[in-house]
Amino acid sequence: MKILFMGTPEFAVASLALLLEYGYEIAAVVTQPDRPKGRKRELAPPPVKAFALERGLKVLQPEKLRSPEGVAEVTALAPDLIITAAYGQILPRSVLDLPRLGCINVHGSLLPRYRGGAPIQRSIINGETVTGVTLMYMAAGLDTGDMIAKVELPITDEDTAGTVFAKLSEAGAHLLIEWLPRIIEGSVTRIPQEESESTYAPNLTREDEKLIWNQSSRQLFNRVRGLNPMAGGFAYLDGEVFKVWACRIPQGSDAVMRPEWISMVPGSVLETGAFGIRVRTGDGSIVLTEVQPAGKKALAASEFAKGARLAPGKVLG
Repeated sequence: MKILFMGTPEFAVASLALLLEYGYEIAAVVTQPDRPKGRKRELAPPPVKAFALERGLKVLQPEKLRSPEGVAEVTALAPDLIITAAYGQILPRSVLDLPRLGCINVHGSLLPRYRGGAPIQRSIINGETVTGVTLMYMAAGLDTGDMIAKVELPITDEDTAGTVFAKLSEAGAHLLIEWLPRIIEGSVTRIPQEESESTYAPNLTREDEKLIWNQSSRQLFNRVRGLNPMAGGFAYLDGEVFKVWACRIPQGSDAVMRPEWISMVPGSVLETGAFGIRVRTGDGSIVLTEVQPAGKKALAASEFAKGARLAPGKVLG
């Protein structure tokens, strides 16, 4: 039996690794093209490509899978089963109908909630406390296919998108391996999704990364966590992009607002110190703990504050 595996980020590596560990034959790995990364914008391979090449697997990187050339490459492999995990492209009907055992997706949410390309980031941004992985059959719609099985995991205040990605990638890989024998023998009971419960998690845009200071401290805290380590939240400092990678919500006596802070507009710097940079929010304050000024590397907010002109009243845009 030949399996065609499709995936791109680290989320997919765990599933591919476990498939190999359990002795499944991987006909080829399909992933996204190499993309420029870093300040120098040098081409870098997707994590799945690097992992696959290290293990001697064939790798395909069609710019668009639904192109005639992309479909032809996949068709020539004649896979019995296609498995996807955060591949990043929609499979055309000609590919969905190709394998005799169907197309299986490892999706990073509890479907039918958070269909789409950014379920993990948006679940954190939206303040969810529980997430999970759904193993599902793929259909023509966006994550609308029948479900096979789910596993739930908590989201804590200590989590970022990066830590949740790591936990869900492992959980998804083990869910896949647990159910794969039944998928192959055709003994799975398909579970239709309840359309009335569906929500969507579209890919993040630049607008999603902008910190809106009149939001609550909790909303800002969740947004920063949901954008770490992929993009980071950002504001403007003296007209330049000022990224925020980590922050915390003041607790107890630390959360008490001084009288002079009450009238200050959201985004105002309230104070700085060894604790970081305290900023006014819509309902109180938040403490920035890791930041990145334009053209510089990320650093502790307390270190940045030492050399920056951040007197109380300075407003972050």
